[in-house]
Amino acid sequence: MRLTVLACALALIIPGLQAGGAHAAAARWIGTWAASPAPPMASPPGARFPGTPTFNNQTVTQLVRLSAGGQRLRIRLSNEYGARPLAIGAARVALVGTDGAVVPGSDRVVTFAGAPAATLPPGGPLISDPVSLPTKALGRLRVSLYLPTDTNGCTCHMSGGELVQVATGDMTKDTAPIKGPATFRAFLTGVEVETAAPPRPVIVAFGDSITDGYRSTDGADRRWPDRLAERLATRSPGRSVAVANAGIGGNRVLSDGVVPIFGQSALSRFDRDVLATPGATHVIVLEGVNDLGASKTDPPKAQALIGGYRQLIDRAHAHGLKIIGATILPYGGAAYWGAPGEAERQTVNAWIRTGHGFDGVIDFDAATRDPAKPDHMRADLQSGDWLHPNDAGYRVMGDAIDLALFR
Repeated sequence: MRLTVLACALALIIPGLQAGGAHAAAARWIGTWAASPAPPMASPPGARFPGTPTFNNQTVTQLVRLSAGGQRLRIRLSNEYGARPLAIGAARVALVGTDGAVVPGSDRVVTFAGAPAATLPPGGPLISDPVSLPTKALGRLRVSLYLPTDTNGCTCHMSGGELVQVATGDMTKDTAPIKGPATFRAFLTGVEVETAAPPRPVIVAFGDSITDGYRSTDGADRRWPDRLAERLATRSPGRSVAVANAGIGGNRVLSDGVVPIFGQSALSRFDRDVLATPGATHVIVLEGVNDLGASKTDPPKAQALIGGYRQLIDRAHAHGLKIIGATILPYGGAAYWGAPGEAERQTVNAWIRTGHGFDGVIDFDAATRDPAKPDHMRADLQSGDWLHPNDAGYRVMGDAIDLALFR
């Protein structure tokens, strides 16, 4: 009798335990926002590019727009390019409304291993504890970091496209709208959200300033990856489809940037910025124009760039990711355009379209070029430098992507 009762009890309990275990296993973390960091750089008087900031007893408050939502979130910080430990004195996150102010009741303390402060070792990243804060797709998040001691430079992303506020002292509890004019990303390299199964696409947009959205309107989320995220959210309401932007202005495939803030080469940073993105399923590669523009008279040959792409393809496939190639946009009229580079661009784009190396193709060249002058972008889509699109051009790019690539 006792064995019979015990067997019946186990029969009732075990399915419940299995169901609970299955539910726990179904939850997973995905990258919903990203900003790829680059080495710090001093800015001597008269320099063309801004130097990397440094902080001491200051609070840096940054806004991000999440591509996918979840029930919990965590932030990823980086001291990758720091020469000494980085102290985080306090950190908070909160949702932001359309008026720019913190949504009442959404302010949360961020902890690290249960503590409200943390120290990042030189060269190291740090992921926060999970924060119970439900978020929605395309929702805006405010992240405040108090930096109590001299940071000696910054592991920064220098073209953030969003306002950043720097204030003296610990101002992490401040809830007023951000007023600062800066647009860099300081130490914050990712936001992850926890979602439930079944798995959803997590797309990494990997590229240079055109993926970074340079010369789009600051604070308006008008980069082409932003437009892709909007279209995916509309197609799949309620589903967690994420787009993480891993573009760095000035970045190149084969070589490090001509200045440090342009980042390490795509070949060098691919593992960190793509393969390490939680839940990544797809990567879109749009990169190469800065390689071609490095020399007007002697640009790298198309086969060298194609060899670089093949390396990225092999590494993506080794980790189970689908990799989609995007054709290089026309850049006639840009300061570094040259006929030799244009010839190589045509060869590279022909290989992307027909070489069958990538798992899919996005023809940004066809979407943006001037039919009457194919080596130029359409005048109404370029921002004035004939290299970067304007808001309308970035929207055309986002609309040119076949969403069936991500099913």
